Amino acid sequence: MAIQGKPPTLFSHQFQSSLCSPTSSLSLVNGGSFKSKAQRKPLTLRLSRSTSDANDPQDDYLIDAPVSAGDGFSFSGGKYSDGPNPSDEWFKQGKFVKAYPVGGTGEKAKDPIFGLTMGTGSQASGDVFRWFSVESGNADNPTVILIHGFPSQAYSYRKVLPVLSKNYHAIAFDWLGFGFSDKPQPRYGFDYTLSEYVSALESFVNEVATNKVSLVVQGYFSPVVVKYASKHQEKLNDLILLNPPDPLRASDKALTSCGPYAMKEDDAMVYRRPYLTSGSSGFALNAISRAMKKELKAYVEDTKAILMDKNWKVRTTVCWGRRDRWLNYDEVEDFCKNSNHKLIELPMAGHHVQEDSGEELGGIISGLISRRIVT
Repeated sequence: MAIQGKPPTLFSHQFQSSLCSPTSSLSLVNGGSFKSKAQRKPLTLRLSRSTSDANDPQDDYLIDAPVSAGDGFSFSGGKYSDGPNPSDEWFKQGKFVKAYPVGGTGEKAKDPIFGLTMGTGSQASGDVFRWFSVESGNADNPTVILIHGFPSQAYSYRKVLPVLSKNYHAIAFDWLGFGFSDKPQPRYGFDYTLSEYVSALESFVNEVATNKVSLVVQGYFSPVVVKYASKHQEKLNDLILLNPPDPLRASDKALTSCGPYAMKEDDAMVYRRPYLTSGSSGFALNAISRAMKKELKAYVEDTKAILMDKNWKVRTTVCWGRRDRWLNYDEVEDFCKNSNHKLIELPMAGHHVQEDSGEELGGIISGLISRRIVT
């Protein structure tokens, strides 16, 4: 079910944890940090659970602030600037899709230190979560769903969508906790575990596509998508993995310097926006980071087993940006040889293939899935 929405109300006054400041979070996305236009220092408050080690940054919390005080990124008065913002333009291209029922007791989310009610950004939807998605192409054409990695947004596929739209119905969405999708505080409707993401993906795919689909996924959400695919092979035409993690390097370490791509300031602002809106994005990022630390390696091992199993019937391709400075290409090359899955190399791309070589990737995807479409 698609519903119309308005861009989130923006608050620039934040209390932020060391893990989730706008600049540190964004360094995960693009392999580097950003300099702000206005050099005002953000107001920061670090809070830790009294029952935990005060030196453990994973126990820090973000708290939504009710007033605007400026954040050091030329963002004041509820706007980033007086002129048009690329994040606003991107939002206009999308819509909200309702999928995956909200769990929990239905209580209003409260911060774990003082028990104060959190802002709207940290509250779960009333019944079903809202996912922000951008669609391109004719809905009667075969569907290709583009799935971003951690931490990123559907925006990373902005160069791929126009290429695919010529022959396919392409959909890119923000995972729960990222971009413009819902970001409930953990323990109030969604806990950001990998198993929850698998179930949530099932709900989203069923909502947007009645026929078989092709899935394209980048980076650290690849094991989640493979786990979903293993349970629903009948739903898939093709599976394309973009620089997925290998067992030796599956961790929650920041993906700094992960490729050659130099992000423009306008694009960086789109990735910054959720972390400048409220503490909800920071809560989500901390929660999924903890979940990946606990679960990712096991999920990666499951992925390897699934894709090498004789019962795996989905045609699978790995597209690999050779300039990835974080993940190990040799492991991927050996895996593809042993499993007989197709490997396509992109010499000029890094870890975020869709950012580095978006148009080229769009052409590759079109060529891969055009050979066999079953609906």
